[in-house]
Amino acid sequence: MTEYKSELIQTLVSRGYLNQATDIDALDEAAAKGPITGYIGFDITASSLHVGSLVQIMMLRRMQQTGHRPIILIGGGTTKIGDPSGKDQSRQMMTEERIQENLAGILKPFGKLMTIGDGPTDAIVVNNDEWLSKFGYLEFLRTYGPHFTINRMMTFESVKLRLEREQPLTFLEFNYMLLQAVDFLELSRRYDCTLQLGGGDQWGNIINGVELCRRIDQKPVFGFTTPLITTASGAKMGKTADGAVWLNDDLLSPYEYWQFWRNTEDADVGKFLRLFTDVPLDEIAALEQREGAELNDVKVRLANEATAMMHGAEAAKAAEETARATFAAGGSGGALPSFDIPSAELASGFPVLGLLTGAGFAESNGEAKRLIKGGGVRVNGEVVSDTQAVVTADDLDGGAIKISAGKKRHALGKPA
Repeated sequence: MTEYKSELIQTLVSRGYLNQATDIDALDEAAAKGPITGYIGFDITASSLHVGSLVQIMMLRRMQQTGHRPIILIGGGTTKIGDPSGKDQSRQMMTEERIQENLAGILKPFGKLMTIGDGPTDAIVVNNDEWLSKFGYLEFLRTYGPHFTINRMMTFESVKLRLEREQPLTFLEFNYMLLQAVDFLELSRRYDCTLQLGGGDQWGNIINGVELCRRIDQKPVFGFTTPLITTASGAKMGKTADGAVWLNDDLLSPYEYWQFWRNTEDADVGKFLRLFTDVPLDEIAALEQREGAELNDVKVRLANEATAMMHGAEAAKAAEETARATFAAGGSGGALPSFDIPSAELASGFPVLGLLTGAGFAESNGEAKRLIKGGGVRVNGEVVSDTQAVVTADDLDGGAIKISAGKKRHALGKPA
């Protein structure tokens, strides 16, 4: 592997973050001379980011760890448009009110993974609505339109993919790449930002920004993208059969977050330790040599490291203890996700179907019935075969009823 001069580029490359970069040798030279400023943009499309965004957040963390300044660019302006990159369909238009509601939730993980403040390497939060909302349409076209050609824009994957699949690409979305390029120019001018980082699907957008900065201000800036993070079986990182793996604990409990990492495929353990934890590389190399039951211990290490980073060491420890109680001892550890059972209904008999839907293991009674017929449903560890089965207050164990679907999904129903 190439030895780089700067700790930043050496860290990013050795831990597996590099997919493509513009003039990486010049970027490495700049980072070796002193602190540089780099950014990643995050649109505000939900009230929480999910694990699919974690690799980007970790790159900002790596910047700060190696003595550089990260910018967290919040897409208050670009969220109104919608990035077509990697999408088959247009995003649903979001209201100003919804965008503002989502903003606080989006920012939660950053405060846990890096220091935000006004120190020389502290991360800063910037909202691109500060400048995008102030442009007049004719002003924007006259200032930036001459620097983009339709010919070039048509070659970018985000455009080609939509057209090849004969999915409509609106003129609104077509403008997104111009807005992102202007973001880089504005950050370059306002904060001396010289680096944009992002996922591999952002390469075309990043190149536009790099070229715009050089054309208008004659300033050398750089782009750096990560590979698409998939599991060994080819699944997209952060997506499971149960839905997105959210970073905020109001949408996904620390226990469920811990379980996601504990269930990592064998072939991915080393890669995920490099990308998503601070475990030293030489130690990871040794852990990768383990096999069989010892590899399960490595997965627990991964789960503990990742969960402690996002939710704190106590939450990670509680999740591990709950998992041990749930799986090894057949108990029901206290960190299991819980839901309410109406006490009045429990007195007269509450259907197991309701336990499954209440726990989020099934979206309907029909789906719950199929789970029962498949033999994978247990109440307090006992298999349920009757789709009409009910539970009562007599089934409470330690003040809760444990419902399980398969070997990995468990929850506690508690009277309310």
